[in-house]
This record gives sequence, structure tokens and C-alpha cells, in this order.
Amino acid sequence: MSGENQKFTDPRWAEQVTPEMMEAIKAKADANSKVTCPVLRKFAEDQGVPYKVAGAAADQAGVRVHNCDLGCF
Repeated sequence: MSGENQKFTDPRWAEQVTPEMMEAIKAKADANSKVTCPVLRKFAEDQGVPYKVAGAAADQAGVRVHNCDLGCF
């Protein structure tokens, strides 16, 4: 990913991401490394983490969030 297209992730959220979270999100992603917003919100709720942490985990895992209606990610 080039520097100009790189998404900023707040370090407060990024530091809470675990390797297990990233692997779990990768497992939920489709063949194009995308996951829907409702799936990622449910993941965050199940893990007991803020949506921003789940979003940071997806970013670090290289998974893009799509069909997002609320702007959480």
C-alpha cells in the first residue's frame, strides 16, 4: 500500500489489536479481502471491543470494510 493511499489508524485503537483479532477478521473476509460492516460490528460486540478497535484490526489485517451505513469504520 502506498503512503498516499494509506489509511490513518489512531494508535489508541491500534495498540489494542491482537494477532488473534486479525486472524479472526481475515477468516470472516471474502475472497477479495472484504468484510461487511454488519459482520465487523457483530465481531466487535462479540469480542467486547469498541468498533474502532475492530476497524483497526481489519486495517492491520488488510481487510477492507464495505456496505457501511453508519460510518463506524
